[in-house]
Amino acid sequence: MRLESTPELEAFRRKVRAFVAEHAPGVKTHSGVRAPEPALMPAIREWTAKLYGAGFLGIDWPAEYGGRPDAHPLEPFVVAEEIARARTWPPVGAASLASGALLDFGTDDQRTRFLPRIRACEDVWCQLFSEPEAGSDLASLRTRARLEGEGDDAVFVVDGQKVWTTNGQHADMGYLLARTDGDAPKHKGITAFALDMRSPGVEIRPLREITGTTDFNEVFLDGVRIPAANVIGRVNDGWRVAMSSLGRERSGVAARGAELFAVLDDLVRLAEGSLEDSATRQAVGELAARVQVNAAMISMAQSRMLHGAEEPADALLGKIFFSELNHDLADFGVRLQGTEGLLVEGDAGVLAGGWWQDAHLYSRAFTIAGGANEVLRTQVAERGLGLPR
Repeated sequence: MRLESTPELEAFRRKVRAFVAEHAPGVKTHSGVRAPEPALMPAIREWTAKLYGAGFLGIDWPAEYGGRPDAHPLEPFVVAEEIARARTWPPVGAASLASGALLDFGTDDQRTRFLPRIRACEDVWCQLFSEPEAGSDLASLRTRARLEGEGDDAVFVVDGQKVWTTNGQHADMGYLLARTDGDAPKHKGITAFALDMRSPGVEIRPLREITGTTDFNEVFLDGVRIPAANVIGRVNDGWRVAMSSLGRERSGVAARGAELFAVLDDLVRLAEGSLEDSATRQAVGELAARVQVNAAMISMAQSRMLHGAEEPADALLGKIFFSELNHDLADFGVRLQGTEGLLVEGDAGVLAGGWWQDAHLYSRAFTIAGGANEVLRTQVAERGLGLPR
């Protein structure tokens, strides 16, 4: 496995770092995949459009849609790392998932309609997959779509509920999964759609979390009419569309390494007055070692990807290791503060504006998002180790 970078890739990194320093819309005040306040959205849309315009997003798209197919395969990872390193806003929404589905399964008309609007950030997308009874077991989703009419007048009428929809309150378009054949096996009767979030019958209800913020939403679909022309791929083949687009999104894993190095630096500064204690030194040293291991795991997965030798458990193990290490860093940061760790954002005297407390509360979300770690461990056993179900 090759873990070191190339001179060409490091030159690209310097270019991206300079661009981010000049154009980024400020520092994020909260950790994790958070929804911005509405007042920030115009600046984030402009920032995202600039990233696409500079060739830093959509790098692996076909050239006719603005991509650079001759670019180094690791360039998207570098961009994600540098955005995370600067602690600024990444692109908001699920455009990377939706564009992956459109590029792999969409029609020429769909690509022509939707992809330029993604690049200009005229459309922010959200992911409408999870439901109250279909989270880790996504294939159990119950949202229904029934076909009405024929030909150019054909529409699907959708009824159901989605939940944990990040940035749903800001979204113009939704990447929706709905069941179109209730008699088919549960993985076979699902269809993928592009949904205009301004359609009649779409109701978005923000959810206030334990952090006090509203990053997620419930989305209710009551007789929502979607043109049949907005089906992505084939009817009843939505599971394959969804799994393919999820597999395309790898660059976010790279950002996790940069994020954790930044958190580790903050933790070391926080612990400076306590490092005479051997137990504190050992705890910080253990966390530092795990941050290095996390970075090595990312690099090895990237190396295997470059050589066409990816293993089924790579992404699963990376997500498990990152999410649990991220929690442990935040947890130790709160405990280091002693009784002051009980303070939160807005309290007088709280350290770092309450960042550690917010990060600690939010860190549990990473252990669930993208599949609960308990479920992913089972998948590692079955797919990575070949153990029986």
